[in-house]
Amino acid sequence: MPRIALYALVVCVLATAAAAVSFAHGSFLGVVWVLMLGVASNIAWFHWRRYRVERARGAADSTAP
Repeated sequence: MPRIALYALVVCVLATAAAAVSFAHGSFLGVVWVLMLGVASNIAWFHWRRYRVERARGAADSTAP
């Protein structure tokens, strides 16, 4: 798994926890954390998908005659 995807996944987990704590305390600042969660999850998904495509392309190139 690419490093940037792992970092983005960690940010997703931390943003989820921060949003839960913010909402539990009655603060609407949790909305900002939810938005950050959305961006981080998209970054993680994009880089993970790109990694899989590049890995598959490399495997296909190595089997070509």
